[in-house]
Amino acid sequence: MISLTTPVALATACAALAVGMAVWLIWTAVDPTRRQVRENLRRAGVTLVVAPNGPGPNESSFSLSSLARRVTPEVIVKTLDRQHTLAGRPAAWTVEKLLTLKLLWLLAAGVVSALILLSGPPPLMVLMTLGVSVVGYFVPELLLNSEGTKRNQQIELELADTLDQMTIAVEAGLGFDSAMARAAQNGKGPLANELVRTLQDIQMGNSRRQAFEALTVRTTVVDLRRFVRAVIQADAYGVSIASVLRTQADEMRLKRRQRAEEKAQKIPVKVLMPLMLFILPVIFIVVMGPAAINIVDSFSGM
Repeated sequence: MISLTTPVALATACAALAVGMAVWLIWTAVDPTRRQVRENLRRAGVTLVVAPNGPGPNESSFSLSSLARRVTPEVIVKTLDRQHTLAGRPAAWTVEKLLTLKLLWLLAAGVVSALILLSGPPPLMVLMTLGVSVVGYFVPELLLNSEGTKRNQQIELELADTLDQMTIAVEAGLGFDSAMARAAQNGKGPLANELVRTLQDIQMGNSRRQAFEALTVRTTVVDLRRFVRAVIQADAYGVSIASVLRTQADEMRLKRRQRAEEKAQKIPVKVLMPLMLFILPVIFIVVMGPAAINIVDSFSGM
């Protein structure tokens, strides 16, 4: 028989190590000094860029994040980087930190799974352990996917109003870039942030076509991509940008109204299952309960 003292001690040590590294990563994400430095750099107009293919210039080549990038399959790294882009690239959780967490989870889950297997558990426990290990390894992708979906929904809701503001600004005499800057200044959501990023790309020397194509890469909103294509075509063929903005704004408002009507029509179908499982049985108990009790009393008194 294998003594349980040694496996429990090893499991406790691995869990403590994983928790300590997680606390350290969280602290580096919310460190007030680093946050103040980032705010000062943004205030000065400097864009913070994280190198997608390796560590930064001040990061050791033998650091834990670089090790995590080397041992992680390239497909997983590309998928994580893509989902991180769609989620808006949160500065607190970079791709390097997520890869480090995945590596720590892999090590901790491997040790704990080995200890559990050595104790001779039933097959169901083995399957549950493997399932929890796999799901925990892909938790960053799931969270980034959820955040990216919410972000796309916010962009869809804000697009029509933003185009209305840009249309009014252009018709008032501003240029297209100035109108986009005014709309980005008045907005506060992810669409405003993307417009600011697009304007920064143009100011850095990229053409308007390149900046807008980069915008479509950072989002998956279909309506935004259609607007970008319309702007690129208007810029290429010399079409009036005011008429393009007016047409796109009307179309976005119509689509937003249609999406609202579609969600309203889905409500009765979504309410049907909770109604049948939770509300109707209670109503039957209240209505039929006294009658059933009276019938039972009548038969029992005979």
